[in-house]
This record gives sequence, C-alpha cells and structure tokens, in this order.
Amino acid sequence: MTARAPAALRIATFAAAAPGPTPYVQDTVARAVLDTVAVAVAARHDPIVAALTAYAGTPGEGCSRIWTGGHAAPERAALVNGAAAHVLDYDDVTSLMRGHPSVALLPGLLALAEAEDTDGTAVAAAYAVGFEVILKLSRAVGQQHYAAGWHSTTAIGGIGATVAAGHLLGLTETGIADAIGLFLGQCAGTRENFGTQAKSFQVGAACAASVRSALLARAGLDAGHGALDGPAGFTVLYGGGMEGVEALHAQLDGLGAGAGELRIAGLDVKKYPLCYATHRALDAVLDLRTEADLGAADVTGIDVRTSGAALVPLVHHRPRTGLEAKFSMEYAISAALLDGHMRLAGFTDAAVNRPQAQDLIPRIRATEADTPLTPRWAEVSLDLTDGRVLRQRTEVLRGSAAAPMSLDELTEKATDCFGHGGAPEAARPFADALRTWTGRTVRDVLAPLPAAPPENQESS
Repeated sequence: MTARAPAALRIATFAAAAPGPTPYVQDTVARAVLDTVAVAVAARHDPIVAALTAYAGTPGEGCSRIWTGGHAAPERAALVNGAAAHVLDYDDVTSLMRGHPSVALLPGLLALAEAEDTDGTAVAAAYAVGFEVILKLSRAVGQQHYAAGWHSTTAIGGIGATVAAGHLLGLTETGIADAIGLFLGQCAGTRENFGTQAKSFQVGAACAASVRSALLARAGLDAGHGALDGPAGFTVLYGGGMEGVEALHAQLDGLGAGAGELRIAGLDVKKYPLCYATHRALDAVLDLRTEADLGAADVTGIDVRTSGAALVPLVHHRPRTGLEAKFSMEYAISAALLDGHMRLAGFTDAAVNRPQAQDLIPRIRATEADTPLTPRWAEVSLDLTDGRVLRQRTEVLRGSAAAPMSLDELTEKATDCFGHGGAPEAARPFADALRTWTGRTVRDVLAPLPAAPPENQESS
C-alpha cells in the first residue's frame, strides 16, 4: 500500500496549484476587507493599538500600512492590524471554525501584498486558499480543539493564514509545507485570555507568525512535514489525537472540490460588537422588545436557552469592563433591553457598570440544551410584569451567510466604525476603492485610511 503524504504536503500541493479567484470570491473578499479594516479603524483609540503601534516602530520604517495609522515592516503591521481588528470582537466569523477567519487571514495578506506590490486579485485568490484550509481543519478537529481550551482563531486560523501567505508569495509545495511547520513551532492561544487584551494580542501574534513563517520558508528555512499530523504533531496534541488525524485526512480528500468552502460555509458578518455566541439571543430580544414596545422596567425575568455548547465562550457572568462584557450573555441581554440596540458605545467600562445594567444581570438565566452545537439556535423567554410570557426562537442570523447584509448595510456598519474611530471622512473613499480593487495595487486601495491619531503619532 502506498503511504499517504503528510497533511502539510497535501495542503501545500493544493495551495501551490490553486486557480485564480472567481468573481464571487473577488466580491466576497472585498466585502471582508471592508468589514475587517473598518472594525480595526473603530479601535483606533484603543490602548492595545497604541501599545502595539509603539512596539511596531516609527512611521516609514516599513512598507506595509498600519490600518489605524502609520507604517511598519509586514510582520509588525500584521501584528498591530490583527489585534486592532479583533479587540472590539466585531469582526466576521464562521460557525464551523468557532472563530474569526478574516482577522486571521487579511492582516498578513494585505501586509505582504503591499510589500510585494500586488493587487486585490492576488489577495482574493490567497484568501480563498486559506479559507479552504481553515474550514477543512475546522470540520476535522475544530470542536475538539476549542473544547480543550485552545483559541481557534489563532491556531487553526493561523495555519490557514500561513498557507494563504505562501500562495501569495508563490512558494513551492515544499516551501508551503515548510511554512506550515514553522508556524506550528509558534502556535498557541488560550481561551483563558478571553475578556482581556491578550485575546486580541493572540490574534495579532498569529497574523505576524503567519507572515514570518512564509517569509522564512522563502528564505530557505525548512521544517518537519509531519508537524501537522505526525505522532507528535499539532493534530495529535491539539485536536483529538490519532482520531483527529484520520478525520483531517478524510477532510483533505475533498480539498478544493466543488464550489469551495468560501461559497459552501460562507462568512457571517457581525451586526453586534460582541461575541457571536450572543447574537441569536440578541436578535430575539431586540425583536420582542420592538414588537411589544417593551422597556427593561417591563421585564421581571429572562431565560435564554441555546443549542449545546453554544455558551462556552461566554465566561463572564458579572462583567465589570467593556472587554469582559463582550463575553457575557447577561450583559448582552441587559444592554439590549435597556438601549434597544447594540452599538460600540455600549461597551465602555462606564456603560457596563451603569446601575441599570448591573441590576438587570441577576434576572437573566442562560442554559444549554443537551443537543449538538449545530444547527445552532437560541430561544428567549421574557417574563413581564403584567404576567405575560413572550417567547421567540432564532435559528438564522441576520448578517450570516444564510441571510447576508446588503452592500448598503455593510457600508453603513463600516461608516459607523470609521466614525467611532474618529475618521468618518475616510469611510466612503475606502469603500469606493474596494469596488475596483482587483485591478489596483493594495497600497493604492489602502491609501484613504487615516493617519495615526494624536496619542499614537509620537511613537507610531
């Protein structure tokens, strides 16, 4: 019997020969760029952006744009941009990954594309390759990986980002396999950091590592090609043991087949700036509030029930900071009832600690059903002061791949994000540049982005 090739080489063979992007891929990735860069700009004044921009160096030290202002070498630009685009937890997701694909893929790809003077078509092709790998890994070991406490965006997302970077740089099959092994020498990220700055740092670090790994592979560094699926490789250590290895190879049998994972699984764009595990419940609460013309004073108790394991990321039940509140079902529901919407302004420390929100939190109960995670759903029951009980079940999310935002809705979100970051004038020119991005250099497309804010200018 012929021995099967290592998983890294199987992936590399696919990536090195992947075709150019279809019009659907070009359009989908352009939308992902708009969304991901916009949520980074929204975080332009966040302390983590200032700290990482200072670490990245002074303006002009590199050729890659820091989306929140300044330039740096590609690896450091990817670090800042990855963290900035994730710190507000407003970036897109895909449920099978239990993570955020675009923030894993785009910071490195756009930084490298600027350095290599390539265009949007090259980025779209590489993104599709990386997304395909992320989804195959997620289908094989994603649940086990996440349940063990790992941060899927940084590990599974980082592997896909490394493959995408290798494709963009035109690495050989061996070079891409080496890059995967080099990345796995740096792979980490724990869910214990959720609700702290370290969560978004983990994402930025993975983006930087993907760039570093691809560039080092191009420079000639090699790695073990069994690092992904060998007896002491990633899948055994991080993804369910040898059963995970067999599941991975079964998924790789379909790598690149059919319409591709970007069309099959798709992207879920967030309508609300907090953990996606809250969104179905939020859709239900906001609908009930509007339909019944309710306020928080009309509600005596709230029950939220979800599909199995859906609440795992929601680790903060009495949050006191804006970051903690992004991983709190209790705060999400209380803020929705109080405000009638979920916007970035609801995630300041002051908003989280307002007495009305803290008083509501003990009335909210969230439980999981004894069912599989997917298909995902949430049921909300509101007990009212007049004795009525209102119920709603949500399965299909607005903004998800099954019910995507219109371009106008996405542009409205981006405009709000640019405004929150203090750069409303840059939103429309950037969105317009992306409409024709396939024929333009990435450097030209990113040109409308703002300069560094005053608090970052001296050190950025």
